[in-house]
Amino acid sequence: MDLSAVGRAVLIAREGRRLEAYRDSVGIWTIGVGHTAAAGPPVPRAGLRIGAAEADAIFARDVAAFVRTVAEAIPAPLPQHAFDALVSLCFNIGPAAFRRSTVVRRLRAGDRAGAGEAILMWNRPAAIIPRRQGEFDQFVTPYETALPRARRGDAQPVPAPVAPASPPDPAGVPACGTGCAPPAERVP
Repeated sequence: MDLSAVGRAVLIAREGRRLEAYRDSVGIWTIGVGHTAAAGPPVPRAGLRIGAAEADAIFARDVAAFVRTVAEAIPAPLPQHAFDALVSLCFNIGPAAFRRSTVVRRLRAGDRAGAGEAILMWNRPAAIIPRRQGEFDQFVTPYETALPRARRGDAQPVPAPVAPASPPDPAGVPACGTGCAPPAERVP
């Protein structure tokens, strides 16, 4: 499995996107979308600045490692919304903590409901609780039922990403695929 576009948008909303290094709520230097030294270069430090494209590239590299961790740790395929919630949790607590978590132990035992409840056990510092509640809600709620919120209590869910429009075919054939209406003839 891979992180869905919705899961990616929600994770970015939870982490935030900062182009100048800062200390997070527990004092760890962070930059981009939740990137820390633990994830590899660049090592965030005072005064470090990156561009938006670099932040996106670092995030793509970082999130791929967390997706692999979750995919390897869980015993069977999960619904997309549940998988995405676990990637968000893993991104925040780290791969080692995720692998040894009660969440993973309960999933391996076949207790999906208990695994969802175990997400809420990761409640320190207290400021993280609304995020954990959002991850729990995402874990138990299919995207078809409701789009996830970054944190429980947010006024609105994270908007679903819009797929970019296909560019027109260089031969002048519309990119809409089969079944689309032919272009109207132009009158000079």
